[in-house]
Amino acid sequence: MVSAPNERGTIIRTERGLTIAGTRISLYDVIDFLKSQYPPKLIRDKLNLTDAQIDSALSYIEAHRTQVEAEYQEVLQTREEIRQYWEKYNRDRFARIAATPRKPERQALWAKLEEQKARRAAEQR
Repeated sequence: MVSAPNERGTIIRTERGLTIAGTRISLYDVIDFLKSQYPPKLIRDKLNLTDAQIDSALSYIEAHRTQVEAEYQEVLQTREEIRQYWEKYNRDRFARIAATPRKPERQALWAKLEEQKARRAAEQR
């Protein structure tokens, strides 16, 4: 691990990217919350950070906005590629599971489940 240059040494570069030292929380996680309009105190609480850690993360993001934003876009692209891979990988598996005949002794449970799904769908309309 190499420390990224910052005043407190709390942002480090790991194999996962820019990370808050002493945690497994990346700056990209913080940016996700910021883009969703979360206030800093709520981000701090959600990620179980100290005031110093969240302040350091936010100031690092602000001071290195161009670099961090470029890396964040790469992370988003990688996330999307991974999501598409697993969606494709599991598509056939889920189809096989759906096509598997249901056990007769569980028909009552399936009927109850279908009834609940129909009721929720009707409530959403």
